[in-house]
Amino acid sequence: MKRLLLSVLFVAASVAGLAQNVQLHYDFGRGIYDELGKTEDYYGRPQLTTTVEMFRPDSFGSTFFFIDLDYASGVKGAYWEIAREFCFWQQSKWSWLSIHAEYNGGMNKAAGSYNDCWLGGATYSGHSKDFSKTWSISMMYKFIPHTVNAAGESSEHNFQITGVWGINFAKGWGTFSGFIDFWREHRPWQGTSCIMLAEPQLWLNFNKIKGWDKVNLSVGTEVEISNNFVAKGFYAIPTLAAKWTF
Repeated sequence: MKRLLLSVLFVAASVAGLAQNVQLHYDFGRGIYDELGKTEDYYGRPQLTTTVEMFRPDSFGSTFFFIDLDYASGVKGAYWEIAREFCFWQQSKWSWLSIHAEYNGGMNKAAGSYNDCWLGGATYSGHSKDFSKTWSISMMYKFIPHTVNAAGESSEHNFQITGVWGINFAKGWGTFSGFIDFWREHRPWQGTSCIMLAEPQLWLNFNKIKGWDKVNLSVGTEVEISNNFVAKGFYAIPTLAAKWTF
């Protein structure tokens, strides 16, 4: 496990040179849910998480990935997603439609490897004239190997719906961005198969301060809103965050 975590750290350091932004989040979930007798492993993330994120369009579509590293006396877990949009017809009236391919996976010191997830489908995307507002929605088939339902039957074939948005407002001083996922995944130990996860973010951008145009620092918050994600039930976990955009 230590070798695997070191490998993930090496990959994260390598891709940081290509990243659009790096984020550091301080998680308040421990303070909120400890009062209810919940443990860290029950509701999810440790107190510190770093995120390396990149989005890059090209003449054939776009590529997006992010890597999360969770810390609790060292690296506790790592998770990453990489998604590719294929749009070979960008100059046509169908430019709003693309073919979507995605992989999700990771590991945790306590739980071991997460289930690999392979996704494929279609994405509708749009933007305002000045690109200050962007959005997309993806409808996908989701393959989760080796999963079974409560009856012990294979339940590898599932679906996922994902919405993503980004809004710059107040002349670029503020950014409201995030995603929402809804998918089916049979989890007999939780007695559920419908899962929702959303992570809206709100940022104040320091590069709008006069003379600070090269200081690409943002401070803000993220709220992890989930239902039946790590544990059964609803959770709302806020963070205090800083972001540097390259």
